[in-house]
Amino acid sequence: MKKQTLVTLDLEGVLVPEIWIAFAEKTGIDALRRTTRDEPDYDVLMRGRLAILDKHGLALPDIQEVIGTLAPLDGAKDFLDELRALTQVVILSDTFEEFARPLMRQLAWPALFCHHLETDARGRIVNYRLRQPNQKQKAVAAFKSLNYQVVAAGDSFNDTTMLGEADTGFFFHAPESIQERFPQYRAFERYEDLLEAVKGCL
Repeated sequence: MKKQTLVTLDLEGVLVPEIWIAFAEKTGIDALRRTTRDEPDYDVLMRGRLAILDKHGLALPDIQEVIGTLAPLDGAKDFLDELRALTQVVILSDTFEEFARPLMRQLAWPALFCHHLETDARGRIVNYRLRQPNQKQKAVAAFKSLNYQVVAAGDSFNDTTMLGEADTGFFFHAPESIQERFPQYRAFERYEDLLEAVKGCL
């Protein structure tokens, strides 16, 4: 009997803009442009970000103000709506609950598995808490244990374990440098092409 299919998608770079890049552009702090496309070690990336925020006296409300100005990428909402009409979809992201809500509202509240920030009374981000290490790969493994066929799509280093664990993995909007390092994953730039590829797995 054919298994039910579940699709897992990364969030930033796939459905919405990169939040830290948008914040870097707003503040003029180029070092905050570094993302999981550039740094494979997520802890190194986040510790660096928190140090930069501390140095410049920036807090969570400053980031949330910028997030409030963002919208999903062109075509993302229609793509997600059509995909959710076909099968179950879960967003697996290394963003944080405190960042994601305005963007999730614009995407009609898809299921989101992500992380959590710790702040002090002034809104300064003092730490970040992973829901669990390597949560994307582990979530896909858990879905497979529930007898789902899993199709995954992402754009960064931190998505490659998710793509590898899935029954089928695709790159979407991934830089050529990452595509070249992981040539086993088909890469797409247009939502309609990714949608057709996913349909072929259903």
